[in-house]
Formats: sequence, structure tokens, C-alpha cells
Amino acid sequence: MAKIKVIINGAQGKMGQATIKAVLNEKDLELAGEVDINTPDLTSTIKNTKADVVIDFTHPSVAMKNIRTILNNKANGVIGTTGISEKDLKEIESLCKKNKVNCLVVPNFAIGAVLMMKFAKEAAHYMPEVEIIELHHDKKADAPSGTAIKTAQLIIKEHGSLKKPKKKEIETLKGSRGGELGGIRIHSVRLQGFVAHQEVIFGGLGQTLRIKHDTINRESFMPGVIMAIRKAKKIKGLVYGLENIL
Repeated sequence: MAKIKVIINGAQGKMGQATIKAVLNEKDLELAGEVDINTPDLTSTIKNTKADVVIDFTHPSVAMKNIRTILNNKANGVIGTTGISEKDLKEIESLCKKNKVNCLVVPNFAIGAVLMMKFAKEAAHYMPEVEIIELHHDKKADAPSGTAIKTAQLIIKEHGSLKKPKKKEIETLKGSRGGELGGIRIHSVRLQGFVAHQEVIFGGLGQTLRIKHDTINRESFMPGVIMAIRKAKKIKGLVYGLENIL
């Protein structure tokens, strides 16, 4: 059986380096190319290697440019770069249809994080008062994290907007209550020492429920990364979230 040819875009970054090691350890995968600032460009690497899948771990500022390059050159995409908006997802879906390729956009590759989101969606049936705190390393470029946004979106999709009656609330320091998506408050922390962490806190009459996930190293993402690479040729069009291929 032919191996799946993989290009890693953002190969010199920490996630890129971890992914290289993971791909090299899998017998059914072939590391066809590595792309970064000081290497050949993405377009020529796709054409020269005839890669099946390109996995992108770069920067939110160039994510959509890279996605267009991947899909327009007839490769399937696995996108780990966060900062992808609803508008971007619609464009990606259109590019997949136009080029007859697939794209898997994954806010978080950790299986535990996917389960956290699933459990949070279920808990909101019974405790709809919820806020999200996400904590990441100080080099993360975007806030809130894609995982926090995805968690809120899953809850909202399941239950509708959680808009509550307006209470008189005074922020003596603007932004103290965090951002808001569909009535769900999201708080972002950026500090040295963190990798990726999230806590979903539910409040009820006389009780609280906390669903928490901690990532202590980047190797924890690799089972999800490898799964996504293997599924990229088998899915149809755009798929948003690892939970859709578990």
C-alpha cells in the first residue's frame, strides 16, 4: 500500500518539530517535505513532491494564505494554526469544492481536549450558566484560543445563545469580564510556563462544576495529528474539529 506523502508547513516551530518526529515513526506515512521561512516555498514543494496532505502549523496572520496555496495546488489540508474565523471557514469550504480536495481544521489535537468539549456540551443541558478560562504560553499570537471558541460554539449550537437578562454590572477596569460569544464569557491568560490549558466552569444553585484539561507537552497532540493526517484523504470537503473524525 502506498504511503501517505506529508508536507509539514511551519517545520521549524515547536509543533512542526514534534510532528516531524511523529510522522517519521509511522510506517504508513512519508515525510515528503518541510517548509518554513528559510526553505523552498510551499507551492513548489507541493508540486515537486506531489504530496497528499499538507499540515500547517504557522501563524494566524498567514494561515489563510497557506490554506489557499494548499487547496489550490490540489493537496489536502490539515490546519492546526488557530485564528480561523467563520468567514474563513466558508471560504475554505468553497475552495475544497472547487479543487475537489479536503481540509480538516482542528482547534485542538489533544484527545482529552476534544472530550472536554464534548462533556461541556452535555453539561450545559443541565447547568447553562457557564464561563471559560483558557491559559496558554506567552508566545501564542491569538486570543481567545481556537479551543475556547470551539467550546463556546458547540454549547451554543446545542442550546442556542445563552444571552441572559442584563444585570447592572460595572467594569472598573475595562475587559475584566473577558470577551463574550453567544452569552458565554471567555477569559484568556498568556504566561511563561503554560503549554495549553482550559477550564469550563458551570454555576448552579449552591454548586459549581469544573471541566478541566491540561496539556503538559506537545507530544500529547501527536496521536490526534497522526489521526488527522490519515483521515484527510477520506473525509469530504471541509471538516471543522477533531471530534468529527473520532
